Amino acid sequence: MPSIDHLGIAVQSIAEARKLYESLGLAVVREETVEHERVRTALIPAGDARIELLEPTTPDSPVGRFLAKRGEGLHHIALHVDDISAALETLKARGARLISEDIQTGAGGHLYFFVHPSSAGGVLLEICQDPISDV
Repeated sequence: MPSIDHLGIAVQSIAEARKLYESLGLAVVREETVEHERVRTALIPAGDARIELLEPTTPDSPVGRFLAKRGEGLHHIALHVDDISAALETLKARGARLISEDIQTGAGGHLYFFVHPSSAGGVLLEICQDPISDV
């Protein structure tokens, strides 16, 4: 059963944005740059889900363009699935509009793809799966 994995929040500065969450007793557990997305991320556990602060590394990145157009705020909602390939095939078969039909690797090695807001009630929806371990 899919569950909420994280809420992605676009910010101008992770250093500034994290102060609010830290004042509430939450802590950033990992910061990372995802080069192919041109974004810095900061992960903040919050109960069974996480908050992911997103700071663009270039103004022309997807998050940079989002900030220029809409300002800081909710960028996407991510749902965790156990089988990302099956979720991708199911959504394709149902005609969902996808940002990309390729599964990407993001922060922390998580696998992901995005569903276009036109197919998800006006919200950018990320479908993600935990990293595949080399056990």
